[in-house]
Amino acid sequence: MQIHQLNHVNLRTTRLETMISWYQDVLGLTLGPRPDFPFPGAWLYAGDTAFVHLVGIDGDQGTGSEVELKLEHFAFSATGAEEFEKRLRERGEKYQKSELPQINLVAVNVWDPDGNHIHVDFRMDG
Repeated sequence: MQIHQLNHVNLRTTRLETMISWYQDVLGLTLGPRPDFPFPGAWLYAGDTAFVHLVGIDGDQGTGSEVELKLEHFAFSATGAEEFEKRLRERGEKYQKSELPQINLVAVNVWDPDGNHIHVDFRMDG
């Protein structure tokens, strides 16, 4: 077996509609088909791939299966860094930009409405 890429990230939220809007408006993902699960949720796509699966819950969001553990971040590779930064500024979104020339990467760090940390990574030469 050999892992080739991340398939998706699954996030629980008490603010499903807010999260759907944020992932559409800020990251440019599109709402798409989702199996008929017996619980609320949404799948957000980049192209033909549903990268973000949201699950609507009531009450405490919890931190996963372990109280002490939490996902620190997940990352997307992207193009269009200047356009993305402009969108973030226009929306007043908090973000941090890190240039990593040793690996030819600019990482733009953003946080969704529930505080999940996301890298959007751009090649410095692209």
